[in-house]
This record gives sequence, structure tokens and C-alpha cells, in this order.
Amino acid sequence: MFIEQLKNKNESLIKYLPFPLMFFSFMGFNYVSTLVSNVNTNDVILSMINQFGKNVTFAILILPLSFLCVLLLLWVKIFHKQSIKSLTTSRTKVDFNRIFFSFFLWAALMVAVILIQNFIYPEDFKIEFNPSAFIVLFFLAVVLIPLQTSFEEYFFRGYLMQGLGLITKNKWFPLIFTSVTFGLMHIANPEVEAFGMQMMVFYIGTGFFLGIITLMDDGLELALGFHAANNLVGALFITSKNSALQTNAIFEQVSESMSFSEIYVQVFVIFPILIFLFAKKYKWNDWKNKLTGNI
Repeated sequence: MFIEQLKNKNESLIKYLPFPLMFFSFMGFNYVSTLVSNVNTNDVILSMINQFGKNVTFAILILPLSFLCVLLLLWVKIFHKQSIKSLTTSRTKVDFNRIFFSFFLWAALMVAVILIQNFIYPEDFKIEFNPSAFIVLFFLAVVLIPLQTSFEEYFFRGYLMQGLGLITKNKWFPLIFTSVTFGLMHIANPEVEAFGMQMMVFYIGTGFFLGIITLMDDGLELALGFHAANNLVGALFITSKNSALQTNAIFEQVSESMSFSEIYVQVFVIFPILIFLFAKKYKWNDWKNKLTGNI
């Protein structure tokens, strides 16, 4: 079982405190800074874009989490003496077919939705395709985004979930805690400032979706593929003035409003359908024990 990988290791709460405390302190400081500052997050991003351009700003914003991915893997390997494989999956080896299946499934669905929305509501989109700028973005995104999304998966669904499971001896608390904190990590995003706290339904709901497929599949592979596809397609295909990553994407969404029904449909309809498809393909069973059982 993935969450039980450390069951026989002599680990303690003290050993698991430094890295999460460092990360959550940084995120907390970042959020408090946005509250006490007279300048909102989007203004800061726009100022950076005016000074450095979109591609350099994209790299500046995404590099910290990309660097943290490498740091976390080294921390686990050196400090905890745990293999990267055991942080990734309970299988004998990492299943890259699962990563690619999840990636291409979600990427195809996202691209299809973007194209359909552009066809139905052309007034909400405009084509901003700049070949030279897009090529630079493409290479930056292909290198940095998988590192950024992998950090979030390895940290929340890997490091924290396994560590909390070892400490609490159950699975329900790690699932809830990592899902909620994953959502709260995005609370300072420009989308939340622009559209309100209802956006947290999407972020926390996504956390629960990724946590459920990780526990049910006994590994991070599906979550790694989904998360990379979500951010990569988002960076390359569509951007907006209220996005955390304002890129040289193909389309810009110019509508200033958001239909919150889309959020609820994705969290409460699309995500359950994806879970059903994964469950059928990978023959998941014993749901109650895998999601809420004891360790």
C-alpha cells in the first residue's frame, strides 16, 4: 500500500516537521503580505510582465517550486534515506504508462473544452499566438511545469500523506489534511482575488480528487500525469488577465466574469467521472479501507 510505505521505518514527527514548516511558513508569509499590502497579486504580476516580459515572468514565478521539487527529492533521499520510487508508488517500479495515460486523457479533454468554448463564445476569446514568443514559452513550460507540478504531488500526496499516515495510523486524516492545505496554498492566487472565495471549491476539490486517485491507485502516477497536463495545457493554450500564470498562450480569455457552474461541474461531475474511468481501467476495489482505513 502506497501510504504504508514507511510502516516499518523508524520515523518520527520531529523528522517530518522541518520541510513542511519551511514551506507552509513561506506560503503563510506570502499570503499575509498580500493582505497587508495595498498592491494586489495581479498588479505585482502585471508589473513584472511590463518590466521583464511574459516569458521571463513565467520562469521567475515557476522556478521556486521547480527548485523545491529537486530539493524535496534530495531531502527524502538523504535525510529520510527513502527511495524516490517508494515516495512515488507501491509498485515494483514507477508505472510511466499510468502517468502518460492520465496526462493525455486530461490534456485532450482540456483542449477539447477550450476549443468548444471558443467556438460557442468567440467573443470571450481572442487569438494571441506569437510564434517566436510561444516557442520560448513551450520549452520553458515543458521543462519547468512538470517539476512544479511534481513538487506539489510529491509534497502533498507523497511526503505529507505518507508522513501523516505514519503518525496518525489512518488514511482519512492524511487525505483531508493534504487536500485542504493543497487548496489553501492557492488562496493568494489572482483568480481568488478576482472571483472570490468560491474559487477555493475548485482548488480544495482538486486536492481531494488527486488524493483519492493516489490512495485508490496506490501511487502518484495518475496524479502526476493529471497535474502536469492541467498546468501545461493551461500555460500553453489559454491565459487571462486574472491568471496566476499569464503567458504567451495561443488564446487569451478576455471575459471578466466567471460562471461558477463550471467549477461545480468540474469538481462534482467531471472529477467523479474520471475517478470512475480510472477505477474501471485499473480495477480498484476495497474503497472504504483504502480511503479511511487504519494503517
